[in-house]
Amino acid sequence: MPTLYLLIGGNQGDRRQMISQATDLIQQRIGSVATCSYIYETAPWGFFSPDETPQSFFNQALAANTSLSPHEALNEAMSIEQMLGRHRPSNGESNDIGSSTNSHFYFSRPIDIDLIFYDQLVIDTPDLTLPHPRMHLRRFVLQPLCDIAPQYRHPIINKTLTELLDECTDTSSCLRCL
Repeated sequence: MPTLYLLIGGNQGDRRQMISQATDLIQQRIGSVATCSYIYETAPWGFFSPDETPQSFFNQALAANTSLSPHEALNEAMSIEQMLGRHRPSNGESNDIGSSTNSHFYFSRPIDIDLIFYDQLVIDTPDLTLPHPRMHLRRFVLQPLCDIAPQYRHPIINKTLTELLDECTDTSSCLRCL
């Protein structure tokens, strides 16, 4: 069964509870969650202004064994986000869930579920890009992924997650929660 690597997080409401609910729904609707990283508190990234994000993000990486196709998993992830209160307005909010959309700014949200890897598949369609095209630039993605799969090799860059984290130029804070 293929392994899907996801990053879940958010910065609105009870962040820890949202991650727990998202994990439960991923388990029910996408596949068996094999492992989870620590939860990390991370600084907002990609926002127009720090004033727009009063709360930092909680983020966690998951590995799930799934029988769903990548596009089916994407649809389920977006459905879970909606169930947990995520609203995606049509005014240019980033659709960064695995899309190749190149929006410039991000918005606060109760939950975000990003598809990062699906085994070693490389996909580039209008609605889904795997591996996630900017994951190697983001400490808040790499740090939790290194908890669960440090030796996983990026299928395009051909470096392990540990190597990508060591080379990452993103200096944003990424602190493990207790």
